[in-house]
Amino acid sequence: MEATYCVAIIGAGPAGLFAARELAEKGVRVIVFNRDIKPGGLVEYGIYPDKHNMKEMLRKQFRIALDHPNLDYYGNVLIANNGDFSFEEIRNFNFDAILVAAGAQGTKWLGLPGEELDGVYHAKDVVYGYNSLPPYSQKKFRIGKRCAIIGTGNVMVDVARHLIQNQRVDEVVVINRRGPAEVNFTKDEMKHIISYLDLEAFDEEMRRIQPALQTINQNPEMGRQRIMESQPKADPKIADGKFRFHFLASPTAMFGENGSVTKLEVEENILVEKNGQIGARGTGVKRTIDVDTVIFAIGDTIDESLGLQTAANEFVQEHEPRFPINSVSFETPVDGVFIGGWARKASNGLVGYARRDGTHAAQAIWQFLQTRQPNGAKADVIDARIKGLSKPIILKEDVKRLEAVEAEEAKRRGLEFFKCSTNEEMLQIMGLIETA
Repeated sequence: MEATYCVAIIGAGPAGLFAARELAEKGVRVIVFNRDIKPGGLVEYGIYPDKHNMKEMLRKQFRIALDHPNLDYYGNVLIANNGDFSFEEIRNFNFDAILVAAGAQGTKWLGLPGEELDGVYHAKDVVYGYNSLPPYSQKKFRIGKRCAIIGTGNVMVDVARHLIQNQRVDEVVVINRRGPAEVNFTKDEMKHIISYLDLEAFDEEMRRIQPALQTINQNPEMGRQRIMESQPKADPKIADGKFRFHFLASPTAMFGENGSVTKLEVEENILVEKNGQIGARGTGVKRTIDVDTVIFAIGDTIDESLGLQTAANEFVQEHEPRFPINSVSFETPVDGVFIGGWARKASNGLVGYARRDGTHAAQAIWQFLQTRQPNGAKADVIDARIKGLSKPIILKEDVKRLEAVEAEEAKRRGLEFFKCSTNEEMLQIMGLIETA
């Protein structure tokens, strides 16, 4: 089908690529801009490395999308206020619509004293590091023997698993501001680390918090079951480290010596119930925990440098959309500019959510396109502008060449999968820079 409309998609993760596929199959010319060299986003750099089958299944779907003749891919192109193109410059290319599906690339911090200390990290950086995303793959993380993770979602599980199994730490203490019944991880994820739970410390912690649970008439057994329900399907232990929970505590500061973190300060909380929801309230009582490393797994936020209007750490959405899908708005106040995936709702759900959200965003865009004539954006003019940047630009053929070499290297090393960990390696393999 001959393409008539031309749509830009910023981001080549699951939301962006499934949206691109949806539109390309409707005859829309789709131009995908990606900050990274390789497409894949969350799939390539967010999922735990050993989930090979899941990743490869999704990569096959991405290849189908990228192979569509109506889709052009430009990797290693940053859209940001100080990027290769600003968002306004992209708008000036005269696209019929733009979808922002760049994920939640902003880093969410609490603004606590000591966040600048060496050994204090955001979980996203650590995850990017062990998933070989440049430049995080080249960052030296100060991982000691005693580590604290703030948060109790699935990212916490992945990071704790990495610390215990790969970094061989002695102890991970998980800080949760509420109780055991309010943790956010899933049973399927917790099974990977439940065998490392320090059971003696867990029983002691449950006894410590029992009075607080009783004040809201919460049965302690409910929390215990929530933590232990994955135990029957626990992965076998392959390391000696342990992890434990510290419930009813919120971080308030990090202290250090010679620029490196040595202590985490937390404030003890009580539980309060309001409108059927369990919340935490600080008591003013504080204590410190000896640590070498502190990792905040508290979710991500959008990247304000992209150039869209923001409010409360989100891109502003149109609350009365003209083209809702399942009563959800994918529109921004700017005519023809849409958002989808984690760019619309940061850190919400996993790959399945991002895929569905991207597809729905594309459906909203398609409805929008039916209300107007094409703007006449010239793909060849856009291509020339992009290739005029003074840097290597990654095209679909380059990605195929890179994947073929990585697959061959995995076979040679006897691995299920091999991934280059630096941009220079990837560019050399694709023949875009000379071998040193």
